[in-house]
Amino acid sequence: MADYKAPLRDMRFVLNEVFEISKLWGELPGLAEIVDEDTAAAILEEAGKVTGGVVAPLNRSGDEEGCSWNNGAVTTPAGFREAYKTYAEGGWVGVSGAPEFGGMGMPKVIGAQVEEMVNSANLSFGLYPMLTSGACLSILNHASEELKEKYLPNMYAGTWAGSMCLTEPHCGTDLGIIRTKAEPQADGSYKISGTKIFITGGEHDLTENIIHLVLAKLPDAPAGPKGISLFLVPKVMVNDDGSLGERNSLSCGSIEHKMGIKASATCVMNFDGATGWIVDEPNKGLNAMFTMMNYERLGVGIQGLSLGERSYQNAIEYARDRLQSRAPTGPVNKDKAADPIIVHPDVRRMLLTMKALNEGGRAFSSYVAMQLDTAKYSEDPATRKRAEELVALLTPVAKAFLTDMGLETTVHGQQIFGGHGFIREWGQEQLIRDCRITQIYEGTNGIQSLDLMGRKIVGSGGAFYKHFSDEVKAFIASADASLSEFTGPLEAAIGNLDELTAWVIEQSKGNPNEIGAASVEYLQAFGYTAYAYMWALMARTAMAKQAEDEFYVSKLGTARFYFARLLPRIHSLTSSVKAGSDALYLLTADQF
Repeated sequence: MADYKAPLRDMRFVLNEVFEISKLWGELPGLAEIVDEDTAAAILEEAGKVTGGVVAPLNRSGDEEGCSWNNGAVTTPAGFREAYKTYAEGGWVGVSGAPEFGGMGMPKVIGAQVEEMVNSANLSFGLYPMLTSGACLSILNHASEELKEKYLPNMYAGTWAGSMCLTEPHCGTDLGIIRTKAEPQADGSYKISGTKIFITGGEHDLTENIIHLVLAKLPDAPAGPKGISLFLVPKVMVNDDGSLGERNSLSCGSIEHKMGIKASATCVMNFDGATGWIVDEPNKGLNAMFTMMNYERLGVGIQGLSLGERSYQNAIEYARDRLQSRAPTGPVNKDKAADPIIVHPDVRRMLLTMKALNEGGRAFSSYVAMQLDTAKYSEDPATRKRAEELVALLTPVAKAFLTDMGLETTVHGQQIFGGHGFIREWGQEQLIRDCRITQIYEGTNGIQSLDLMGRKIVGSGGAFYKHFSDEVKAFIASADASLSEFTGPLEAAIGNLDELTAWVIEQSKGNPNEIGAASVEYLQAFGYTAYAYMWALMARTAMAKQAEDEFYVSKLGTARFYFARLLPRIHSLTSSVKAGSDALYLLTADQF
């Protein structure tokens, strides 16, 4: 397997040249005094060093060894504790955390690049700080000042970790039927009792404490999702002076034996009258959870991108070195027995597909992160509202499309290796196994599609979508004629998506099944169109600079490949959407 090298050049291209990110930071008072282009470059450079030099070498060994469970205690693979200590001491757990509680205070668009690096290096490792960051976000936005001051500094510092305890054995997506109970106590605390499953980082040996955020129901809670509250439940009780006290009444009953991410502890957690404190108001738990959900779902999308990037780095090195057969046009390496496989059209097709999807995904994930930063820091109500609605619209696309494309990209990487891609020692098969979970957790991609189609498109009457469509059309209208090879297909694609959006909204009025029937293919069509917008933006920048550097020539060539070979996928997807729901209901349940 090739050594992982953070794609810093492409990250700088996206942030500084395509999006001119420093202009946005200058317009946002909360960021203007904290970050600039030079600061961001230094941060990303250091992140590249720690992820490539410290975290990446543990990827395969961590997969081979996995986590182990013994009488409630979970041990992570060899080297993880030391690497986590180094990672935490560098401030990376709190890279986007609130400065007043010890975080670095960087915008999400910088945090997104760091997430890509750590997850490319080692997804199992990256999940531990990711869950801590998500828990911190909920605490920061919804907990009392007392809880923030007591828990956030050590969590941002990486001394304590965090987990999110949502799913139960009988319910996954349908959280309204959870059974975990919270009994109020005279001192203002609560006794939490119940079982949670699939809890990432619910127990491990990386930190001295783990702060669990647990969804539970109060005795008088209304039925359904409106009756869910959120509670902070520490693994080890924290004394008033900040020191650690007795172990809380909770335990890890077992860990899952999984297809991938084997070095990430996925736990069954039992809460047996554990002491906790409410976060936000009673029955407002889902609000607190969804505060972090847009960030976490983008983060999971970035995981798909991350694994695609790692797969590409391995595959391009192999394709340049592996000698097999001759080029169709005749020998390239005449002094050798065969040519490197990169000369073959099908290998080039796969490599260019990987490159186009990875670089398009990096631009798109950065774009969504910019909307999150605008929604958080803008002082203009109209600007903030638009960004919030764009985030709502684009989050399910980012989560589902980035991970679907991530799996495609990891599979292409394996295919380029041929039989060696099926062998564990080369590392390609691990990337596929690890990537597969990204399409499932944090809401399956089918659920993301339903969210996009039902809540964000039909639910808003197309209003959220109009923000995106109008922006793309404004870009096309402003583009120079020299960019027509990209803006022409983009204009057709956004027109197609406009028509498809209106069609589904209209069809749903007479048949609710049309929403679910259209959702997956619609999200895919949206994703390819969004990537086309990203590639047109990148092509504009690269075209103006192609004489300066081969980097820009490569970028333009990849853009042309995307428009020629990948964007046309929207046509079959559009046909599938317009086929409607009738074909899905031709069989009774017994006829399947």
